[in-house]
Amino acid sequence: MAINEESRHQLYLRLEEVLGHDEATVLMEHLPPVGWADVATKRDLDRLAEKMDLRFEAVSLRFDAIDQRFAGIEQRFAGIDERFAEMSRQFSRLHSEMRTSFLATMTMIVAFVGAVIAAVKL
Repeated sequence: MAINEESRHQLYLRLEEVLGHDEATVLMEHLPPVGWADVATKRDLDRLAEKMDLRFEAVSLRFDAIDQRFAGIEQRFAGIDERFAEMSRQFSRLHSEMRTSFLATMTMIVAFVGAVIAAVKL
């Protein structure tokens, strides 16, 4: 006999005849809402917990791998940042050297022009 709402209701009515309303209600509340084959046992729950633990461990391992990849990327960016800082220092030094060279060249030109003017006046 299949367990369905009709058969459950018939059982309740018969229990109510034999035991009375309150007792029949208490007894029916202790039966599962579905067949016993559909009720999970403690063993079923333990197996499910084991499977979920394994899945969570696998997810945790994946996150660890992602963390390692991000650490590698962060190291690469740190290297790039250091290269840019070094280039900035080199450009700054080159700028300073060019300024010094420019001023020295201008001083020599002014001195040369002054010497030419002095020579012309002689």
